[in-house]
Amino acid sequence: MRLALYQPDIPQNTGTLLRLGACLDLALDIIEPCGFIFNEKAMRRAGMDYLEFSNYKRHDSWEDFLQYRQNHPDEYGRIILLTTHAEMPFTDFKFQKNDIILMGRESAGVPENVHQTADARLLIPMNPTARSINMAVSAAMAVSEALRQTDGFPKIK
Repeated sequence: MRLALYQPDIPQNTGTLLRLGACLDLALDIIEPCGFIFNEKAMRRAGMDYLEFSNYKRHDSWEDFLQYRQNHPDEYGRIILLTTHAEMPFTDFKFQKNDIILMGRESAGVPENVHQTADARLLIPMNPTARSINMAVSAAMAVSEALRQTDGFPKIK
């Protein structure tokens, strides 16, 4: 299971998800350009003190990410986009162990070509008068369900 962040805008969200990845043994992909300077100093400023425990890969662009995915089919499976522009709730979806849960940019989501590349598009059911849930919270919800379904949580010793 992987979590991919498409051109994230907010360093605190990225830091939160890197920490989540470190705690859950979940690999992350950061698809650039980011809306902030992505380096160790900036991440520490965002409260990210788990960077050294995080398993993450930076990609220069969407195309670079897709090429890397193609070259690593054992690690990178289906692209599952979490979006407000979907019809299927994430809780109704059958996740697989090598799925990539893709999160869009906080300010704009993902462009149409990324929507079209996704193997599935899922949403979080919510109050129709609300605009959206924070991206890091949304990612945590989807990752939790995916790990539950695939028995992917770290084992308690």
